[in-house]
Amino acid sequence: MSGPFQGGGEAARLDVVVVSYESRDDVLGALDSLGAHGALPLDVLVVDNASTDGTVNAVRLRHPRARVIDNAGNRGFAAACNQGWRSGGAPLVLFLNPDAEVLPGAIEALAGVLDRRTDAGIVGPRTLNEDGTVQVSTGSDLTIATERTQRRLVRGVRARAPRALAEADARHSREHEPDWVSGSCLMARRAALEAVGGYDEGFFLYEEDADLCRRVRAAGWRVVFTPAAVVRHRLGRSMEKAGARARAEYHRSHRRYYEKHNGPLQRLLLRVWLELRRLTPG
Repeated sequence: MSGPFQGGGEAARLDVVVVSYESRDDVLGALDSLGAHGALPLDVLVVDNASTDGTVNAVRLRHPRARVIDNAGNRGFAAACNQGWRSGGAPLVLFLNPDAEVLPGAIEALAGVLDRRTDAGIVGPRTLNEDGTVQVSTGSDLTIATERTQRRLVRGVRARAPRALAEADARHSREHEPDWVSGSCLMARRAALEAVGGYDEGFFLYEEDADLCRRVRAAGWRVVFTPAAVVRHRLGRSMEKAGARARAEYHRSHRRYYEKHNGPLQRLLLRVWLELRRLTPG
């Protein structure tokens, strides 16, 4: 199956970057979903972080026109994303998690926002859980207060609490400019990535999307959310696969973000919060 993939990038308007790690079946599903977007020429780049589950061979067999970067070790998500977009040349770049599925029309809708809004550097879609409920995929710049509010909403959605579901649905039912959109499916203008140097590779996993959006905004671009594009995302696969490593990276990424963007009081509060989490796990 080759779908609309260009395989060389010369005619592609969009580079799609999928970073994989021990996620063969998910990657194949994500690439399959791209096949519904024949109206927009794509160059697909899979960056594999030393998977041992046969991901590389499976992708080459099923999607021979997709380009594969086969890393010798796990470089982390941010670094692999940078490998992907820098090896392409299309004016637009879509970063797609392997556990995400783009629904018909989603890619065209995202590209349409960047076509219509020349001030926009990043755009994100409405994201659904597997059961069709809306996923919290936007938010405010990270502080102790905003994260507390965000976590409360995410937990409510996970518990399928009616009030939380209604709030999440309302937040993600209109086009607006949040501080960040989720990196599970994020389309960026190449010029915006070049302006900030892409992802900060000091983030191994987690918070690299919030950091990227913040730096893109600081460089003068807008970050946009649109409900016209819809994707489905199986949330939590990274934590399931990596376990303790993923939790450790989650905390490390938080510390890095706060060191970069927040003041001494916020950094102190984060250290206290992380220590409380360590003493009271679960």
